Amino acid sequence: MELIEIAFVGVIVLLGGLGAYVIVSRKKPTSKEKSNSVSNSLNELNPAVEKDSQVIEAKAKAREIIVEAKSLALNIQSKAQEQARQIKEEAIESERKANILKAQVDARAKELESKAKSLASIKEVLEKKQDEIENFHRKKQEELEKISMLSKEEAKELLLKSLDKDLAEEKGKRIKEKEEEIRKESHEMAKQILMEALEFGSTDIVIEHSTSKVKLPDEELKGRIIGKEGRNIRTFEELTGVDLDLDSSPGDIIVSCFDSVRRAVATAALERLVADGRIQPARIEEIVEQTQKEMDNIMYKAGDSLCHKIGLYNVSKELIQTLGRFKYRFSYGQNMLEHTMETARIGVYIAEELGADVDTVKMACVFHDIGKVLTDKDGSHVELGVEYLNKFKVPSEVVKCIAEHHDDKFSSIESAIVALADHVSGARPGSRGEDYESYIKRLKDLEDAALSQDGVEKAYAVSAGRELRVFVKPEKVDDYSTALLAKEIARKIELEQNYPGVVKVIVIRETRVSETAK
Repeated sequence: MELIEIAFVGVIVLLGGLGAYVIVSRKKPTSKEKSNSVSNSLNELNPAVEKDSQVIEAKAKAREIIVEAKSLALNIQSKAQEQARQIKEEAIESERKANILKAQVDARAKELESKAKSLASIKEVLEKKQDEIENFHRKKQEELEKISMLSKEEAKELLLKSLDKDLAEEKGKRIKEKEEEIRKESHEMAKQILMEALEFGSTDIVIEHSTSKVKLPDEELKGRIIGKEGRNIRTFEELTGVDLDLDSSPGDIIVSCFDSVRRAVATAALERLVADGRIQPARIEEIVEQTQKEMDNIMYKAGDSLCHKIGLYNVSKELIQTLGRFKYRFSYGQNMLEHTMETARIGVYIAEELGADVDTVKMACVFHDIGKVLTDKDGSHVELGVEYLNKFKVPSEVVKCIAEHHDDKFSSIESAIVALADHVSGARPGSRGEDYESYIKRLKDLEDAALSQDGVEKAYAVSAGRELRVFVKPEKVDDYSTALLAKEIARKIELEQNYPGVVKVIVIRETRVSETAK
């Protein structure tokens, strides 16, 4: 196409010189005349046309175009030759690869053909062996039938029975192995859950002793606490029911009492008296009475804090007040407030792991020992707790868990979890002191022995049970009867109770007369 365009341009340039002749000529000549005329005109005009600047310029451009066209044609020819060479090389390479592939296919075909022949021969040998085995089996079967005098069906039945027996034994063996495996895995899983529950729910301190300490800012305060002729300390011990030890620890007063509520009241009252500085019988009586009234508020806060930490809400105020008594109640030396919190945390963790009802377990763990602080009635703490909770319409599932938490049989998984959590909290190392409960019971029995006598107003067991202080009503017991009352109490203790060493019984009769000046 480019060569045609170049030729076309050249023709246009050559025809440009004929323009003048075409314009000058007006007559229409014949063809012959036209031919001659053109020839003559060209001859005549040739020198003039060649000298024309446009013609010269057109010829120069035509030469340039022709040179450029030749150069372009050479480039095109060179590229075409290079492409032809590459195509030829690629064709040769493809042919070489095709030959290699064909050789590989031929070799694979020969290999497969050889294997097919080998398999055919093996198959033929196996068929012959199969025929031989069948013939041998048939002959042996005929021989066995002759020897055993059994038909084929009878032998088959006997064989199946034997097989069933073997399978039953194997089945039993497998079942036993699986049971052992499952039991082992379940024990390991249970141990893991219990260890994690114990780690999750354990608290730092769950044991307290029967003594408390009150720091004194000045050693001279001990004399003021004792008072003239010991009347201040005697009044304090009579009102609170505790034993004050001022000599064992310098700078401290040791408050001793097995009843934690009495000890707490005495400790708080003594701290107030020390801070107030006015230590006299009237002020002591006022402070002790005020502290005893505030104890209810302290216990309510303790119960409310327990419910809040565990996440138990919508609990009646009376139940919260009763739970607050756990703050000053101990079981085998284990503080019940801490024990309840620990039991609830362990129970909730186990319930979550086993997919049990978490809310039921949580509430049951909180109230499972509530009967231990209900001392106004006789009965086990389980019975008292169930009876008490039924008054507040606690869900039956929760009450059932509490009723069964010391049993061996459980009606639900939640009951088993509550019993397990209680046992883990109480039985783990360091949680309880086994002798503490019997110690408290012995001191309580001593006080009950005195309170069962007529005319006795108060009775306090002090000095670890080696001394029993009895306060009588002066209007019912006179000075002459106090000695007889002391002997009767001592005799009752000797006959009904077991105790180490001796118990000193002190009967105190005090008369107060007060008048008001107007």
